[in-house]
Order: sequence, then structure tokens, then C-alpha cells
Amino acid sequence: MDLWVAFMGTGASVPTARRSTAAVVVGRGGDRMLFDCGEGTQRQLQRSLGLIHLDEIFLTHLHADHFLGLPGLLKTYDLGDRSVPLTIYGPAGLRELFGTLRRVMGRTRYEINLVELRPNDVVGKSGYVVKAFSVSHGTTTALGYELAEEDRPGRFDPEAAIALGVRPGPDFKRLQDGEPVIGESGDPVPADKVLGPARSGRSVVITGDTSPCSATVAAAADAELLIHDSSFAEEDVDRAAETGHSTARQAGAVAAEAHVKMLALVHISARYHVGSILEEARGEFPEALAPRDFDLIEIPFPERGPPELIQNGARERGESAKSAVPAADA
Repeated sequence: MDLWVAFMGTGASVPTARRSTAAVVVGRGGDRMLFDCGEGTQRQLQRSLGLIHLDEIFLTHLHADHFLGLPGLLKTYDLGDRSVPLTIYGPAGLRELFGTLRRVMGRTRYEINLVELRPNDVVGKSGYVVKAFSVSHGTTTALGYELAEEDRPGRFDPEAAIALGVRPGPDFKRLQDGEPVIGESGDPVPADKVLGPARSGRSVVITGDTSPCSATVAAAADAELLIHDSSFAEEDVDRAAETGHSTARQAGAVAAEAHVKMLALVHISARYHVGSILEEARGEFPEALAPRDFDLIEIPFPERGPPELIQNGARERGESAKSAVPAADA
């Protein structure tokens, strides 16, 4: 089961030529989710992955630089004859916001479901969950999100299964799924006789805008990837506190305390040189990265290696998808 994260917008409130405003796509298997939808997100999608039909959109909070891309994207879906319903999650105030946005974009022919989440609310999916947690962004109600997979069964030992009288075939699959089967002797063979210890699933944590806080450390404990607000350099730590943001050094300290595998710095203000921001974070957490727009991080299962940053990977994935579609007959 593949798991990847594509960065559509890694900049702060003001977009620049190189960094758009907040937007992150997470893909797991066939699921496609968008976390925040800053101005120009649909153009960023079109320039990379393509205008994919998202299954769900999660908003971390209701500041304009995190939702201004919604009216255009949702209207484009309507003009493209989308018929599949779309669910949008966010904090309290989401429905009120859409009362205003509806007047801008009009009605859509597909259904839009709005779900307001509270901290600790869980959105159940097949094989994983998306859990909301409270972050600290001044007086604004803001959420972070943790995508956490279920634990996986331990490694299957086919030789042990054969020794217990289980024939290769469908019964092997049942044992791998944790079900007992009947051996050739007629005795039951429990799955724990042929499976090793359970293996942890993967997790990705996205903070949105936040000051460093204990809730993030708890949500990100041992996560494969933490995507954290890094709006300011340490020289402006007081300004970061006033505005409910984090410095790069603070983001690195959160990642170190949570023991994550990789830290991705986002929401970086254009006033700073990204190299200096990255250096500050790496002083606390050497595995910190500062992805650019259209970079992609692939997250294999832990036994297959650590997360890997692929520069411009979202565009490469988009091109691969286009080339896999057969050309129409002339």
C-alpha cells in the first residue's frame, strides 16, 4: 500500500513566484486527500498531479491563506461534471464560512458535505484514521491532523504453517489476515503460531499554523513524517509567539521530542533565505527538510526504509499518470 505526500504550497500567507500558499495532498492507495487549500491550489494541481478528483478536504483553520483556493477548485469540479459527493472537514465555523463562499461560487451539481470537527474527533477510513488534535494559533480555533494506519499483522512464516499441516493456498492468506484455519490433521491452527509480532502502521502529522505545543508532540510520537509550521527564524521568536506561529528551531525541537523520522518545514516566510531556516531546524533535528512546491515524499513501510524526498516528484507522478492513459483513436 503506497503512501505519499505532495506539496502544492509551502509558503506563508503571501504567495511568491516559487512558493504558493498552504496546500498538501496525501495519497494512500486509491485515496486522495487535500489538507488546506490556499489561493491558486487548483493551478498548482494542474501544473503537477493533474486536477485529481479529491475524496476529502481537511482545513486546519479558517484564515484566508488556507481556504481561498476552495471556490475556484469546487467550481471547476462542477464545470467538469463531477457527480461524486465531496466532504470537507474543518474546525467550528466551517459551515458559516461556506455560507459566504456559496455566494461567490454559486451552487454545485454535486453534493458538498460539511463536517465540523473538534479535537480528538476521528474520521474512520479503510485501514487508517484521520484524527484531529488541537494546536495553538493565537485565539483562532485551529486543528492539526494525524493520519495513522492500523497495525499490520506480523511476518508470515510459510514453513511453520506447512509444518502444522496447512497447505499453501487460500489458507495461507487467511492466516496472514489473522484468521485460524484447520490443518490436515483436523486440528485448528491459530494465526499466532505462524505470524511474528504485529508491525506498526505509518503515520503522517500536519500541524497547519501553530506555536510549538505538547499536543503536536503527542500526535507526532514516532511518526514517519511531521509537516510543521516554520514561519519565522529564531531572531523573530517573539513575533512568532505573538502571531501563533513557530520558528524553524522550535519546529526542530518538536520533531526531536516526538522522535519522528522526518520533519518537513512549511509556511516559510518569504523574508528569509530558506537555507538559513533549514540550518536552524537541523540544529535541533538533523533530518529536517524544506520541501519546495511540487516536491513529493514517499513513505514506505518502516522495514523497507525511511521516508524519501523526491524533488519535483509531484510533477513526475503527474506526467507518469498522463502517459499511462491510452491516446484517443484518431
